[in-house]
Order: sequence, then structure tokens, then C-alpha cells
Amino acid sequence: MPAALSDASDYVVVGAGLAGAATAWQLASRGHQITLLERDVPAAHDGSSHGSARIFRYAYPDAFYTRAVLESKELWNGLTAASGSELITPSGAADYGPERNPRLLASVLAAEGIEHELLSAADARKRWPQIAFDTEVLWHPGAGVVDAEAAVNAMVGLAVGHGARLLTGWELHSVERNGSGYRLHSSTGETVDAGNVVVSAGGWLPGLLGRLALPAGFLAGLPEITVRQEQAFHFTYRDYDGGAASGAAAWPTFIHKAADIQAYGLPGGRDAGFAGQKVAEYNGGKLIPSAAHQTGEVDPANRARVVDYVRRYLPGLDPEPYAETTCLFTNTPDEDFVIDRADNLTVLSPCSGHGAKFAPLIGQWAADLATGAGPVPGRFRAATSTPATIQDGNQ
Repeated sequence: MPAALSDASDYVVVGAGLAGAATAWQLASRGHQITLLERDVPAAHDGSSHGSARIFRYAYPDAFYTRAVLESKELWNGLTAASGSELITPSGAADYGPERNPRLLASVLAAEGIEHELLSAADARKRWPQIAFDTEVLWHPGAGVVDAEAAVNAMVGLAVGHGARLLTGWELHSVERNGSGYRLHSSTGETVDAGNVVVSAGGWLPGLLGRLALPAGFLAGLPEITVRQEQAFHFTYRDYDGGAASGAAAWPTFIHKAADIQAYGLPGGRDAGFAGQKVAEYNGGKLIPSAAHQTGEVDPANRARVVDYVRRYLPGLDPEPYAETTCLFTNTPDEDFVIDRADNLTVLSPCSGHGAKFAPLIGQWAADLATGAGPVPGRFRAATSTPATIQDGNQ
């Protein structure tokens, strides 16, 4: 069996997706000795952080998240400056549909001083004739599209620049206590020692939880974590008669909660050859036990629902997808994240398909929790607020 690496790290971060990369960057920039372990490569294609298109938006019905986006945007600005890469492309965002409640969203943005408009469906259709709006529309121009893969690579690059060690092709199998620290075992028998561990394994987390040397009370206090194999489809932009604009520059991101489907869309960018809009049904994929059980196969029924949606609501697109893919959503019941800690092991799971926009802030929260430098919002620490966990002495 291969021996442990001779030099233990102060902190080992498991997973080089958006959250893990952000945590490694934050820890390394503070001068800590870091090892970043990745089962494949950073922003791996079978994870949740690959590709060029994630929605960046401020509109939430819960003001907590809107304020968190404002805080995150400051960190994105710092990351952009430090990396020299433009990571968010402005596009604006439209929120609409009978279940989306644009007026509530507008009230939250107004309270936080965020620029927005509340448009009638008719006025919105005049502005964006490529979309068949069915209710009034909240528009906020500060939204955009995050290049997830570029962001991961930027944060990993900065972490390595601050002295972090990156090990790729290193798949975590288990963690055991080792004196005052931990020993991490790979699926191929390698080991790495650490004083502190941050596990940011995305859709692989459900399959790992029982092998992380976590107290039973802590595990019992975690919310249920489920994984869905989602599908996304790319539809070509279509020209209009009468001189209406076409192409990505004319398209906002959108979230539409209709009575029969919740859909979202955004310019597909590099993923779509800059030729089309990425459209998907929110949480429309099948449940799987963990990311290890994903097949990469698109569900024909889901494709049919999304194609029907495009035919009904997006006249500016050719309703036949020219590209399609699967991805992973790691969900909690209330769509809150998990950023929690037992002893010196931090569990990090930005969940429910809306974590990308918060990546630098999630990294800051995780680094603060792991080092004791600052608090994490209590809503993300359900496991350390349960009576069983308190009895275990891990509050």
C-alpha cells in the first residue's frame, strides 16, 4: 500500500469545483498550507462546475440571499482583478410567471437599492419579442452569466500561486482520525495527512458521508441531501422579421415559473458555440443515489417537456435542440447550503442549483469556519444545532 505523503498539510480541501476552489483560494491567500485534492481535474465535466454558463442574479424572494449576492459580487470583482479574467458577462435577468411573484422580487430589490424595473407583459414583449411573457416581468440589468469553468481555473491558479499543492486524479475513499488530525485515503490506496479537512464533494457527498469520521449526532443533524441528474438543452437563436435583434446580445437570462413547469434560460456562451440559448427545467431530472450513479443519458421525456416549453414560450429560438448535456444538482429540502463543521472537519455543499453565483463568498465562509476566523450563517449549520450533536460535544 502506498505510504502517506511525508508532509502533512494544515488544511486539505477535497473537490476542485467552484466551492472547493474558492475555499482553497481563500485559505491559501491567508497563508495556510493547503493541499487541494480533485478526483479528476478542476471543473471536471462530470461534476457541477463545468462549462461556461451559470446565472448570476440578485432576485430572490428571501432578502438574505439578495444581500449575500451583493457581498459575493464584491469578491467576484476582486477575483476578476486578481486573475485578469472576465468571469461574469452582463446580460440582465427577467423573472416572470404566475408562480414567480415578480412584485415580491421587486420589493426585495427595492429594499436593497438594486436597480430594477417592473414591466407589464405587453411592455416586456415589446422589449424582448423573442420571449412570450405571460405575466408582468421583473427586470434587473445587473444580472449576468458566470463562466464557471474559467472561475474554477482562476481560483485554483491563485491558490497554487499562494503555495497550495494541487493533486489531480485523487479520488477520496474515506477519512479516518489520525492522532489530532486526519488521514485521507484515496480509492487507489494513496494517503494524505491533514490537521483540518474541508470536504466539498458536490454530488459525491451522499456516498461519502458515512466514511468521513464524522460523529453520529452530526450526521443525524444534517438535512437530507439528494442528487438529481439534470438535463440542459441548447436552442439556436432565430432571426425576426421587422428588424428585431437576434443573437446572444439580445437575450437576458430568465427564470419562468409557469403553472406546469419551472424553466430557466441563459446565453449558452462557449458551451453552445455562442449560437444559442441554454434552456432547462429546474429539478426536472431523475433522482440518483450520488454522482457516482450518473449515466450521462438525456431523459427523452424531459427533452420533450423542454422542447414543448420552447415552442410555447420562446418564439425567438429554433425549437429543436442542437446540443444537449446532463449535469448534477445537489439539493437540500429548503435549498439552503450546508457549511458545517464537526471537530476539524468541515462539510461544504452549496446546494440546489443556485450556488455558483455565491462561489467566492462560500469559499470565504468555509475558510472562516475551518480556521475559526469568523461565523457562518446559522441557517447553513443545521447539524450543529441539533440536541444529538450538542451531546456529542461538537457544538
